[in-house]
Amino acid sequence: MEISCFFNWFLLLYFVASRNGLVTVQAFTGSYGINYGRIANNIPSPESVVTLLKGAMIKNVRIYDADHNVLQAFKGSGLELVVNVPNEFLKEMSTNEDRAMSWVKENVQPYLPETHIRGITVGNEVLGGSDQELQEALLGAVKNIYKAVDNLHLADLIQISTAHSQAVFSNSYPPSACIFRENIVQYMKPLLQFFSQINSPFFINIYPFLSYMSDPEHINLNYALFEPNPGIHDEGTKLHYDNMFDAQVDASYAALENAGFKHMEVIVSETGWASHGDDNEAVATPQHARTYNYNLRKRLALKKGTPFRPHIMVRAYVFALFNENLKTGATSERNFGLFKADGSISYNIGFPGLKPSSSPSSYLYLKNMRAHGCTLSYSKVVAACAAVLLLILTP
Repeated sequence: MEISCFFNWFLLLYFVASRNGLVTVQAFTGSYGINYGRIANNIPSPESVVTLLKGAMIKNVRIYDADHNVLQAFKGSGLELVVNVPNEFLKEMSTNEDRAMSWVKENVQPYLPETHIRGITVGNEVLGGSDQELQEALLGAVKNIYKAVDNLHLADLIQISTAHSQAVFSNSYPPSACIFRENIVQYMKPLLQFFSQINSPFFINIYPFLSYMSDPEHINLNYALFEPNPGIHDEGTKLHYDNMFDAQVDASYAALENAGFKHMEVIVSETGWASHGDDNEAVATPQHARTYNYNLRKRLALKKGTPFRPHIMVRAYVFALFNENLKTGATSERNFGLFKADGSISYNIGFPGLKPSSSPSSYLYLKNMRAHGCTLSYSKVVAACAAVLLLILTP
């Protein structure tokens, strides 16, 4: 029997399970995701990006808007997408429920269910910024977006959150001492209270790359890169950390616990390492970027927690899919991509690219398999169907 027949049965069984409330939709599947930034004029089309992501088997994707071309391209792909309400819309949405509703009706509802929109982030790095009016507007915008989603009966499908920079913390070393900055607590605590009510995670952008550059004399580069090093000891919790990534995740958990939100999950909404930089960004090299991202991928593949939260699997979106040639600021800002503008890999961490490079792993294996008539075996498909049946029949 052909693979397509079994795959259709698989989808049907999954649909039945979902309709009967036996499958819980999650905004993040597994532990690894990627940010699909598009501030560039030379990157592949959204359709090619879908091919790239599926070939690399990256399922979780964040974008920084709700671009209709992207949403249409992701239709039927099975990729899990988080869209964003840009900062410039927040002030109006905070006081205008109709504006929030119209945004959801225009940018989310028409693409469901074929495009798997699983989350909406409302704004990006607002509370770590300097715009007080925007900070004051954030909670109202979040509530109105959630109300729109809820009124459209989508609240069980779509998770609402907002992404923070580490500028929301007054300190993060040692991890157990981390607290939120005093001047944003008035905005942060009501926001966390609402997220606690609707069971949303805490999104935090974590960059050991930036932390190391800010204090290279006191931070071990290997500690930032997941390489062998003495690590640090947190006297407050008696825990040992052998990498900065885990320490910064746990600093976020400590800040949440200190604010009274011990049970909120932390998801890393951005992390990465630049492969090229200015003269004062000497650690922005392809070698260091490869080391960080390769080791990060291995660490996330373990699907384990942190020293402070060992039973909560760490989930992270890597920044970013492509180098973005139109971004402003330091040279490093334009060179965080795992892939180059032409779709080839920036460096080899095990992902295939759209185009060949000097590395044999840069070919898109999935495309090649299909070109040579390769399909999944009968037994593997039967096993997949059996797994779904087991899910349906298990109480």
